Amino acid sequence: MRLIAGVSSLNNVFIDELSQVSLEERLLEITERKGLGHPDTMCDYIMNQISIDLSKEYLKKFGNIYHHNLDKGLLAAGETKTSFNGGKVIKPIRIIYGDRATFKINNEIIDVNQIAEESTKAWLRKNIRFIDPELHVIYQSEIKPGSSALQDIFSRVKEGKYLGSNDTSAAVGFAPHTEQEKLILSLEKYLNSKEFKKEHPESGEDIKLMALRKKRDVELTVAMAFVDRYIKSEDDYFKKKTEILEEINSFIDEKGRFNKVNVSLNALDSHGRGLDGLYLTVLGSSVEAGDSGQVGRGNNVRGVIALCRPMSSEAAAGKNPVSHVGKIYNMLCYYIADRIVDEVSGVKETYVWLLSQIGRPINEPSVVSAQIIPEKGVKISTLSTQINEIIADEFEHLSEFCNNLAKGIIGLR
Repeated sequence: MRLIAGVSSLNNVFIDELSQVSLEERLLEITERKGLGHPDTMCDYIMNQISIDLSKEYLKKFGNIYHHNLDKGLLAAGETKTSFNGGKVIKPIRIIYGDRATFKINNEIIDVNQIAEESTKAWLRKNIRFIDPELHVIYQSEIKPGSSALQDIFSRVKEGKYLGSNDTSAAVGFAPHTEQEKLILSLEKYLNSKEFKKEHPESGEDIKLMALRKKRDVELTVAMAFVDRYIKSEDDYFKKKTEILEEINSFIDEKGRFNKVNVSLNALDSHGRGLDGLYLTVLGSSVEAGDSGQVGRGNNVRGVIALCRPMSSEAAAGKNPVSHVGKIYNMLCYYIADRIVDEVSGVKETYVWLLSQIGRPINEPSVVSAQIIPEKGVKISTLSTQINEIIADEFEHLSEFCNNLAKGIIGLR
């Protein structure tokens, strides 16, 4: 590994040449994707949407975004009874909102709890077909006012300046996606598309994919919740399961990225055991009865759980977009990595690291590190100037980046 000090205006940029092969070239790769209706993914999306809606309310009323961190959320599973041709909900799902927000500004009250509940209902109506947010969900807010020290960060900033980081935090992003990462991302998006749901309404939104690549062969395990109102019998379940498996294989064949892809769909299923041997749900997600969800246990901000790569430990979802580097840097490092791969000729793979210090302005990271795997024959010294320029440019436009986070223009995948 060779270290080159950067010449960026940040004065703390370091470029590492990694003496290893890219992930695409390694013999083994494991990648996971928790889909739209997975309880962990739902938690991430919901809490992040609440942050966006709350940020918009702060901006609308006061022209600024105030302290809030809503990255502690729990979806507690309810209870249902599945049945062929449609079961019933016995006990509703409970969503518990946690952490901190600003409730009062200049003696004006912000109804944070109402914003959280209405934001959740809107997200559920838009994304999960069979969860009725009025009937199937109980809302419990444990959001409290923030600590005086963290709230004070928002009053220290001068006009035209950046807020101080409200945490000491590290983040890492990578580029490009491997072929396996692209495959499970695109497959889950397809299986949860309106087009697919129209053709196969029995397919629930709770879809989880786990891919294991050995050289150029892939073992893909897909878990898909089936919606019981569309299933007449055990035979009907397996018939429709076979049809969906054929659709999955056709989708994969069109990509042509691997020598062989073996797909297992709902591997726990067992003929002859009736309802107990099938993955049936009433509402299309295991959160109705079988599985709870929590912020930060799902995909990274780019939509995968890349187990063979370094990953950030922070949950970006729900954190405020103007001072919490656990969100800002978590997103930004991927944008820097993308630009390096797209704009700098000779880069095969990159990992970008960002580190903050609490109280220090967010545009002054403690360190920026770009770890590069160059193409064969390319010297890292020939790449450093362009890489430094990209990093400097991103930090020069950081306010625009944060504004896009606040509005949801840049978001979770």
